[in-house]
Amino acid sequence: MGEVRIGANTVLPAVREAVTLVTADGVRLVGEFSLPVDGEVRGVVVLLHPLPTHGGMMDSHLLRKAAWRLPALAGLGVLRFNTRGTASAAGRSEGAFDHAVGERFDVAAAVDFVVGRGFSPVWLVGWSFGTDLALMHGCRDEVAGAVLISPPLRWSTAAHLRAWVGRRVVCLVPEFDDYLPPVDARRRFGVDLPTADVVEFAGARHLMVGQSDEVLDAVVSAVLPEVSTPLPRTWSGPCEQRQVVIGTP
Repeated sequence: MGEVRIGANTVLPAVREAVTLVTADGVRLVGEFSLPVDGEVRGVVVLLHPLPTHGGMMDSHLLRKAAWRLPALAGLGVLRFNTRGTASAAGRSEGAFDHAVGERFDVAAAVDFVVGRGFSPVWLVGWSFGTDLALMHGCRDEVAGAVLISPPLRWSTAAHLRAWVGRRVVCLVPEFDDYLPPVDARRRFGVDLPTADVVEFAGARHLMVGQSDEVLDAVVSAVLPEVSTPLPRTWSGPCEQRQVVIGTP
C-alpha cells in the first residue's frame, strides 16, 4: 500500500479488544482496549468522553481518532468506553446518566482494568464532561496525570482541583470556548491548581473541530514527552478506512 494521508476515518494498526468493565456497583460498561501491534507499550491513556446527554460517547471524534492512531503513532495503549447509560456503535452501557455522581464507579472501573492488565501509571484524557470526571474521581496513586480538553469545570469544585496539585495536569482550552474561555480557565486553575499548564488553542471552539491533529499532538507531548511531535500525518503501512455510524443501538 502506498503512502496515505491520515484522515478522519483512517484506522491504523493496533491490537483491539472489545472489553466489558464491571463497576463496583454492578454496572457493565461497553469499551475497547487498543494496544500497539509490536507489543511495546510506552504508556496507557484512559479516555473520558463528553456529556452523553449532548451526544458524547466513546466514538466522539477526538476519542476515536486517538484510539485509531495513537497505538501506531506513539506506542500508547488506549482505553475508551461508554459511561453508564451511554450508547455508541459498540453498544450501550448499563445504568443511567448520573450527573457525574455514579460515574465515579465508571472511572474507577476503567483505571482498575488498566492497572489489572499490568499497566501503571496511567493517564486520564478527558474531554468536556470527561474532564470533570477526571478531576472529581481520577486522582489516584495509579494515575500519573491528566490532559483536560475543553474543561468546562461545571461539576468540579475548588477542592477537586486542589487535590491534583503536584501532579501533571495539562488543560487544552479553545480560544472561543463557550463554557470556559482561556482567561477564565487561567483564573480558575491559577487559584486552585496553579501547577496546571493552560494551553490556549487559537481559533478553536469547544468541540475542537478541525483541531484533531494538534490536540493529539498535545496529548502525546504531555503523556510521552520523549515522543517527537507533530505526529506523522501520513502512513505507508497497512490501514483501513472506517465510517462510524453515530446513533443509538
